[in-house]
Amino acid sequence: MLKFLGKHLILELWGCDEKALDDIEGIEKMLVDSVKACGATLICVKTHKFSPQGATGVAVLAESHISIHTWPELGYAAMDIFTCGSHVEPAKALPVIKEYLKPRHVEILDLKRGIRLGDASEI
Repeated sequence: MLKFLGKHLILELWGCDEKALDDIEGIEKMLVDSVKACGATLICVKTHKFSPQGATGVAVLAESHISIHTWPELGYAAMDIFTCGSHVEPAKALPVIKEYLKPRHVEILDLKRGIRLGDASEI
């Protein structure tokens, strides 16, 4: 029984491959592959390359979104994977992200969104 509406992973990725963090085509492919891996439905991907470095991108999903913002000079990426629906597993995107960005340190905040009132003690 679904007791919350969405799963939201907030990722802190440190020690990433600096070239990967600045490769807009690679980031777009990583976003698309991440969507497939977690079983979500892709609506569109929008990315932007900053000058002199860095990138941002979002994969808009029928079930919400996957987003990234990068700081190549720091080896850091901030990502969100927010999905709704019991058929989507956001954690399944993690191997794709780790394979592409090659972070040395990952911190994950795992949030349940839209916890139904009265059900919090049952989660």
